[in-house]
Amino acid sequence: MPQIVFLPHPELCPEGAALDAKTGETVLDVALKNGIAIEHACEKSCACTTCHVIIREGFYSLTPSEELEDDMLDKAWGLEPESRLGCQAIVADEDLVVEIPKYTVNMVSEGH
Repeated sequence: MPQIVFLPHPELCPEGAALDAKTGETVLDVALKNGIAIEHACEKSCACTTCHVIIREGFYSLTPSEELEDDMLDKAWGLEPESRLGCQAIVADEDLVVEIPKYTVNMVSEGH
């Protein structure tokens, strides 16, 4: 069973976490079911960037991103080459190390 290590995030996961994941689950679903409240304004439909994460280890074990995800990621704050949308990053058989960016762009919660 693969494991996802979430690096410490000052608000969502101050001490970090090492969580078991099932192959086929998304990074976002693993986080949510373990109490890490990553935003997901579009309800996991790949229509926003609020669940943007950076895969620090294990990036190439994930299923490849599709064009829609790549287009959405272009709008994410703090985009890096190993960025993915948590709702689209499907866990394979390899362990992952994930960083949750300090900021996210959420027009609804920001009152725009």
